[in-house]
Amino acid sequence: MTPCLPLIAVATLVTGLVGVPQPWVVAMSAVSGPPAPGSPSPGPGTPGHPAPGPGSSGTAVPATPAGPASDIVEHVATTALDSYWTPERMARAIPIDLLSTIKQVGMAAALILPSPAASPAPSRSPGAAPAGARLVRQARQERRTGASLAVTSGSKWAAGGAVTRTTGRVFLTMDGIDFVCSASAVRSANKDVVVTAGHCVKDGTGSWAENWTFVPGYRAGQRPYGAYTARRMFVAGPWARGGNDDYDMGMVAVTMADGRHLGDAVGGQEIGFNVRRGLRTYGFGFPADPPYNGEHLLYCAGVVRADSQGQTRDQGLRCDLTAGASGGPWLSGFDPATGRGRLTSVSSFKYSNDHRTMYGPYFGAAARDLFQAAQRA
Repeated sequence: MTPCLPLIAVATLVTGLVGVPQPWVVAMSAVSGPPAPGSPSPGPGTPGHPAPGPGSSGTAVPATPAGPASDIVEHVATTALDSYWTPERMARAIPIDLLSTIKQVGMAAALILPSPAASPAPSRSPGAAPAGARLVRQARQERRTGASLAVTSGSKWAAGGAVTRTTGRVFLTMDGIDFVCSASAVRSANKDVVVTAGHCVKDGTGSWAENWTFVPGYRAGQRPYGAYTARRMFVAGPWARGGNDDYDMGMVAVTMADGRHLGDAVGGQEIGFNVRRGLRTYGFGFPADPPYNGEHLLYCAGVVRADSQGQTRDQGLRCDLTAGASGGPWLSGFDPATGRGRLTSVSSFKYSNDHRTMYGPYFGAAARDLFQAAQRA
């Protein structure tokens, strides 16, 4: 994975330390560029990315018996202590998208606040941007109703419904630093499955997350339905072995809270696999980089399209949400009146030269196998 840098202040620190500008990708989970020579390039019908037939609407997968071993990497989590995520610690947590930068400049970077200085123009080269580039777009915040809900690049979600309960923030520790992501509860046999981005669970070939806790229905520091800690984590093999962004998806089986399963407390969105591409989709999350503060649920909506730069098999959604929205659910067939849809992807990354398009991995066979493992956990 190529490092990302949503905060100008961190870029300033880097330049001061190493003395020369560094190429950064402003991304949720950065695409590093074209595959290395000799590495396989996924295509239609390859494992984890089956090519759906024309007009295929996809399949929502209920509980099924265990099948053959799949390319899944599993981790038994150490349950986070209830006392760990205090309101103060939650408020200090930063978007997971800063992890790569912090590794290079040290833990001091985690304490630096965003600079109000203007950002330079993004690089035209896919996967690279000048030092100091950041992901900032002024989103439209007005309340929207009726048909206008169907198209927006960033608005507060004010229509209520199930999505306000099932979507939440993830708080986690990676390499000793506290971070935040977004995630969603889904319907599952064990009533315990949360779906998020792979980089919100495991840092590619690096560390697994610790103190991983999901707060559904989060709003302005409140935990209206409790907090659910991880007990088992699942990511796809290509993500764990090489940070392949086509597989930037993670699924987590959580513990009960106050004697209740997650599904009993908030329900869950339906999850679907191998759906037809190019559908109208709603993406939700809790962006925490300016102009947002991570305290409110926001969304984007529009028709998803293929990766315009041809580096992944992901789909792109016009979206101004910033770092912290990583792992937030993408819902197709979404009904604004009920707040329900079919979860078919999660927010994963942005290219440095296209700050207005969010990309998410296609949920094919790899996602299906992860889900089956998580709901059997």
